[in-house]
Amino acid sequence: MPVQLCLLDWALADLFATVADSGTLTLADRYGLLAALLQESLTEEERMMVDRMLYAIWRGRITVVDELSVVQ
Repeated sequence: MPVQLCLLDWALADLFATVADSGTLTLADRYGLLAALLQESLTEEERMMVDRMLYAIWRGRITVVDELSVVQ
């Protein structure tokens, strides 16, 4: 039985804000991003947020870490 993913309406915007603020993309953030992409019903604005995060990673402004959370 396939697992059903359900993304909250505000989750991607919150993820974008958290990643932009911390400068890191954690393992939990990546799973949230995966859930958003697998939903296949992103708005144009949400697709632009994903593109901006990927571009920031490519430019080195966001660091990908293997930690679950950056909260100390």
